[in-house]
Amino acid sequence: MLLSRCSISLTTKSCLIGILALGISGFASAADEAPDAFVRRLSVELQDLVKNDPSLKAGDLQKTSLVVDTRIMPHLNFQRMTASAVGPAWRTATPEQQTKLANEFKTLLIRTYAGALSQVTDISINVKPMRGSADDNEVLVRSELKGKGEPIELDYRLEKTPGNGSGWKIYNLNVLGVWLVETYRSQFAQEINAKGIDGLIATLVERNKANSKK
Repeated sequence: MLLSRCSISLTTKSCLIGILALGISGFASAADEAPDAFVRRLSVELQDLVKNDPSLKAGDLQKTSLVVDTRIMPHLNFQRMTASAVGPAWRTATPEQQTKLANEFKTLLIRTYAGALSQVTDISINVKPMRGSADDNEVLVRSELKGKGEPIELDYRLEKTPGNGSGWKIYNLNVLGVWLVETYRSQFAQEINAKGIDGLIATLVERNKANSKK
């Protein structure tokens, strides 16, 4: 069944750890930072936070949800991530359907964060020097996760946001050659083709309910 493959694989865990590493600090301004410096600083802050909070290290869902909402989501363009994952059908979805999709997709990732978060203290993150111009509004930042086993290459796609909420925001990740948004897009497309947008929403709701009982 669709989304049965959304269990926490090595690739998914690494991607989510990467999101956490990028977005954990809600109080630090990134408006004037280079994107690679931004990723490097927040990676250190993440590891310090988890190391000093046993409930996060244990994967406590309630605490993880709070961290995601207050510390991670402000650093993601979650609207863009959801729209990209849904694909062309996003443009024909009603505002109500778009809201439901975004909420359920967010819940799906939160449930997965709880499993990935406990591994943060077991890895080190090496952010590579960025190539590109300081004036670029969209950039690719490459990094490497080191822990048990072979190092894992992890790439971030970031965009610069204007206005009062200026700073760098993530909208996709690539680990071991697999982009997170595109992985979900292929799975979501199967459900949309079979049952439409409402079918995808229903499947996400069902999956999230099942995960909440684990």
